[in-house]
Amino acid sequence: MSVGNPAPAVILRRVSILDELQWRGLIADCTDLPALTQRLADAPITLYCGFDPTAESLHVGNLVPLLALRRFQLFGHHPIAVAGGATGLIGDPSGKSRERQLLAPEDLARNIAAVKQQLSRLLDFESRTNPARLLDNASWTARVSYLDFLREVGKHFSLGQMLAKESVRTRMEDRESGISYTEFSYMLLQAYDFFVLCRDYGCELQIGGSDQWGNITAGLDLCRKKLGKTVFGLTLPLLTNADGSKFGKTEAGAVWLDPSKTSVYRFYQFWINTDDRDVIGRLKCFTFLTREQIAELEAKHAANPGAREAHRALARAVTELIHGPTATAEAVRASEILFGGSLDGVSESTFNELIGEVPTRQIEKTRLEGGGVPLVEVLVHAGLCPSKGQARKDIEGGGIYLNNQRVASPQRAVTLNDLLFGRHVLLRKGKKNYVVVTIK
Repeated sequence: MSVGNPAPAVILRRVSILDELQWRGLIADCTDLPALTQRLADAPITLYCGFDPTAESLHVGNLVPLLALRRFQLFGHHPIAVAGGATGLIGDPSGKSRERQLLAPEDLARNIAAVKQQLSRLLDFESRTNPARLLDNASWTARVSYLDFLREVGKHFSLGQMLAKESVRTRMEDRESGISYTEFSYMLLQAYDFFVLCRDYGCELQIGGSDQWGNITAGLDLCRKKLGKTVFGLTLPLLTNADGSKFGKTEAGAVWLDPSKTSVYRFYQFWINTDDRDVIGRLKCFTFLTREQIAELEAKHAANPGAREAHRALARAVTELIHGPTATAEAVRASEILFGGSLDGVSESTFNELIGEVPTRQIEKTRLEGGGVPLVEVLVHAGLCPSKGQARKDIEGGGIYLNNQRVASPQRAVTLNDLLFGRHVLLRKGKKNYVVVTIK
């Protein structure tokens, strides 16, 4: 069964976009669902989602709203991704227990430039019918003076209205951190974004995580008061794992879309390691597989969860979406190697995916010349065995592998002929204990 993603130019019309989002578990709340349903049935809508580029890369948590933008685009609607060149300088208090570290303007500009390339994989900016747009809210906010902003925007919000927002109220209740005036004003800036997009681009819908509800409704109020227009807000659920942990976090930290921050192999492994209880929901949320394809995977998962077919489909689909088929194939191949797969025909780039994912040791090239160095010594040097005596026992017991080939003789030596790509030897003890030994 193919697990590929549809080309963004495909327009889906079998069901409504809201039905699709509902089935995928992607609707947390909506300001007026019946009215939005009717509006979407009448004609394509322009919608937007904002993101503050607080790092040089997006992470997997950003995918939920950004893939929702793509889903809207596939149904013929007009998506706008708004980079927070202005709001990113302030910091959104929503969902945060402490104030963010303020970014320097040059850092924010660098982050936006880096993220633009990642967005091109998620949205179609070249479509002839409904191309996506990428806008920077600094382009309209920077031109407004502080006094003009207070007169044109601030006067439309009462203090009581702003204090009632959950993102503000939660921080106000924290006596240690509280909330600064800077972050307190964030919702006004986001509301102004919606106003400008509605006025200049005909934008009628804002989407975002459920923690954005207060900011979104502030924008609705401003559009109604200043433009006399009815616009809509739709929030997406903030995901948690079945065990209650935060989605997108690992022991190594956030899972980034930039391969220099999270390797393609680790990215693929993140999805492979999805909890059995979450895998079908993640397929619905993060892939463009059809209902029929996911139903088939769900049935197979229920019948034989140990086969992990749903996990592999999820990992392949998301990794191909973000990193492309070639890099995904290498990550899959690297994964197979670490599960005992053959090294026959493996490319150097694929093997390099393993470097850094398993422990590494160095050895002098001269030691491998001629008759080489006894494998039992290399096993001790690599830290796989505590002594040469134990190494011999492990070899005799059939638990030692050299380049994923079981070693039968304790007298085996490691020579230059064993080097992969002229540099590496892959050692394994048992099923999962790997070390790469590299010449120096």
